[in-house]
Amino acid sequence: MSSKVTTAIAAVPEGAWTAVKYPRAIFDGQLGCWVSDAEVAETGHTALAQDKDLAVTARLIVRRARDQNEKAAQGTDELLPVWRCHAVFADSPFEPIPAEACHRRHAIVEQVFADVYDGPLAHLPSGHFAANAAWPAIAAMAHNLLRAAGSLASLPYAKARAATIRRDLIAVPARTARHGRGRITLHLPDGCHRETEWLNLRETACGPPAQAA
Repeated sequence: MSSKVTTAIAAVPEGAWTAVKYPRAIFDGQLGCWVSDAEVAETGHTALAQDKDLAVTARLIVRRARDQNEKAAQGTDELLPVWRCHAVFADSPFEPIPAEACHRRHAIVEQVFADVYDGPLAHLPSGHFAANAAWPAIAAMAHNLLRAAGSLASLPYAKARAATIRRDLIAVPARTARHGRGRITLHLPDGCHRETEWLNLRETACGPPAQAA
């Protein structure tokens, strides 16, 4: 969202926005809530305009969601609506609304790829064909287990990067102690700043199954 992009968005006429309601609500991390209503518009934009050899003119597809008035419960009304905008620069031939939804899905997939490349797929490529065939399956299992572990630990970890989950919940310098009857106790470090989340994960994963109502 450079100054030129925000200027282009501000120049979009008010009548050019099309209201959309997604069948699945979108969680807005900055607002901390689920957003299902938004508006989409399209305008033109030239990227790298300062360099004539690299300048590219294409579509700027913008989705805007209305910001919540946090002080509405206190009786403080807003004078003007505040919008939060997300722009996509593309040459897609689709209509604005399908194109914006398509690129939003691309962003989700790219985030998953970034997590996997930062983890198990960092071992590729290998000089052994069998290893190259095995690592994608291992990466998929590790990614699914990490996402499940983060969801069981806490809501913030359900949205955290895989590297954060590995650092805070898995690579914990704990100490094991074996008792006389074979029972093993895991001692966390003193002052562990993620003790609550780690215990949530352990109790949910290793505790007794929930009783049926």
